[in-house]
Amino acid sequence: MQRPSTIRLRASLLEEANEIVARDYASDLSLDDIARRVASSRRQLQRAYAEIGNTTFRDHLTRVRMDRAAELLATRMFTVREVAHRVGYRQPAQFAKAFRRHRGVAPSDFRAGGGSAGAPLEVRAAA
Repeated sequence: MQRPSTIRLRASLLEEANEIVARDYASDLSLDDIARRVASSRRQLQRAYAEIGNTTFRDHLTRVRMDRAAELLATRMFTVREVAHRVGYRQPAQFAKAFRRHRGVAPSDFRAGGGSAGAPLEVRAAA
């Protein structure tokens, strides 16, 4: 059982880290970088993600990037390559693989379907 002060600290760390991810998702973020920016250790931030967020830093960052990518693809204003770069992927193929894994459909197919296909896999599995 965690002490209430530990839970509050981890919740605060997670909130700060998530704000940074939401703002800077397109840059080259790492757990160490975020830990420095929130004045915490890498391990404390890992625990905050695991115990408070029920996820990992990498999974959270990917989810934020894929959600933003889906929004951009649905607008049809950008190519898949441009979207990949805008959400922090240097290699469009790496982006396409991550998007397919997250949404269950290729970015180009998602865009061709007007952004309606491919709910996140967790959502589709629950339906």
